[in-house]
Amino acid sequence: MMLYYTPTSPFVRKVLIAAHELGLAERIETTMLRPSPLAPNAELSGANPLSKIPALILDDGTGLYDSRVICEYLETLRAPGVPSLVPASGPERFRTLRLQALCDGVLEAGILVFYERAMRPPALHWEEWLAGQTQKVLQGLDALDRECDHFGDNVDLAQVAAGATIGWLEFRNVCGDLRSSRPRLFAWYERFTARPSMRATVPVS
Repeated sequence: MMLYYTPTSPFVRKVLIAAHELGLAERIETTMLRPSPLAPNAELSGANPLSKIPALILDDGTGLYDSRVICEYLETLRAPGVPSLVPASGPERFRTLRLQALCDGVLEAGILVFYERAMRPPALHWEEWLAGQTQKVLQGLDALDRECDHFGDNVDLAQVAAGATIGWLEFRNVCGDLRSSRPRLFAWYERFTARPSMRATVPVS
């Protein structure tokens, strides 16, 4: 399999963390692209018509996107005895999927803040927009802070998504101090960053 990726993308990192946790990292080749939100990348658009990463190309040439779909596909490839990242059924399954969706939404809001500041001249920054998207990020992290006591010793996709999300927010520093009012979440995060899957996927600019 081949993964179109950018080393700073949190959605790519979520996929790569999942691949490591599922024992599949060595089966994935990577091709680095740096797509811009201002213009589609022709090569990437051939795999994903939205011209967004990550996109996974299967051995038969099929392209899979987005990160949620790729993670679900990787689940189907895990070897016997490798723990699943998503419970098969019941309340825990939907809690895991809900928290993945929460993390994805936090990232989407944070990325909008990042691009507003990085791509537009300061005189044209829409401060009300920045404040609104930042509030979504902070509310999402508050929700994770309330939920993280339920993160167990067995890694699941909610923890994978949370690790990638917090890592990107601190890497880009787009929403200011995140730690002081969320001690439980960041105590968990510090423990989680010690995992080999996290250490192998640290974003670099």
